[in-house]
Parts: sequence; C-alpha cells; structure tokens
Amino acid sequence: MKKILFIGDSITEWGKPEDPEDLGIGYVRLLNDYLRVTYPTTGFSVVNKGIGGNRVTDLADRWVRDVLEEKPDLVSISIGVNDVWRQLDQTDIDQVTPDMFAQVYEGLLGQLRGLEVVLMEPTIIEEDVDAVGNQMLSAYVEIVRELGAKYQAKVVPTNKAFLTYLQAGSGVALTTDGVHMNSKGNMLMAKTWLEVAGESCAKVLMNEEV
Repeated sequence: MKKILFIGDSITEWGKPEDPEDLGIGYVRLLNDYLRVTYPTTGFSVVNKGIGGNRVTDLADRWVRDVLEEKPDLVSISIGVNDVWRQLDQTDIDQVTPDMFAQVYEGLLGQLRGLEVVLMEPTIIEEDVDAVGNQMLSAYVEIVRELGAKYQAKVVPTNKAFLTYLQAGSGVALTTDGVHMNSKGNMLMAKTWLEVAGESCAKVLMNEEV
C-alpha cells in the first residue's frame, strides 16, 4: 500500500488532535479527501505528521521516527513560518537564521534519496504583504525554492499564492490570526499543492514511473 506523508508545523497539524482519523481539518484533510474520491480503487494511506510550533530544527529531531521509519512513498514538507515568527519575539534567543534553516533543511532532504519529495513554501505571517514577518520570510521562501531545484523536488508556491491573493484585495480573510488557516486558506493551500504535485502524486499512487 502506498503512503503519502505530510510533515510540518501547526498549519499541517490543524485539528489533528481532535480527529479520530489523525488527519485534522486543514489542507491535509482536503488533499486526502480529494485523493480518495479521485482514486477510489487505489489502496493508500495519508499520514499527517504536523506538530504545532515546529521549526526545521524540530523536524530534524524527529526525522528518523516520523519520516524514515514510516517508509513513505511521497513526502510533503511545510516548514518555515515558526522559524521566522519566533524571531519576531525579541526575548527568544534560540533563533533559526536563514543559513541554519538552509543547512538543516538540506540535511533532511539528503536522507530522502529515491522518494518523491514535495516542498511547500512557507505561507505568510500576517495578511499584509508588507508586514515585517513577510519581509523576513522571503529569504526562507527563496531557500526552499533553491533546495527544490537542487534536489529535483516539486516546489509548491504557497507563499506566492497567498501574496497574490492578498494583493488582489478581496478583503476575504485566509487565516484566523494572520498565520493559521481558516477554511479558505486551507483550500488555497490544497489547490496550489494539487496544481504542482498532483500529477506526481497520481503516478505514485498508480505505481507509474515518476
């Protein structure tokens, strides 16, 4: 049976502790449900390994247990928001700089040889394109793009999708607090993921060469 694994922070975890299926109510749930109705005769499992508050260093601490030992066929990684958000708290001396983020993230990717890998850009910090958090986040987004190119991974432009939506000025919120998604924010994440990684995911599920 094929296994699709999502790992990240609270944006990935969203609602998981209250969900008997351990999928949550966020973008992972939407992708699971889409795949279920699209490939009804295909046996597969979707695993949500999101944990609130995680940074890339936290992923590294649990990488063997939560990724490698799970033996997934496809791994989707969404991380970076807390790496920046924690820097906005001037009392927090334990910072993940862009250089550290790149080094640790690349170390994780180096352990995924032979797997289909999807990297999601970190989304947003405040629903304001010019917010300090979003300006700081841009360096981390660029690192994700560069690592995706280096490791031939699919890169889901979630940050770009959110900024484009905000620039359109609809006035309809995507988050509950500037970071965590409401239903529309989760839909935008899932939609953007499918546009970039949907075909690769389908090939994994159908046992085809990716």
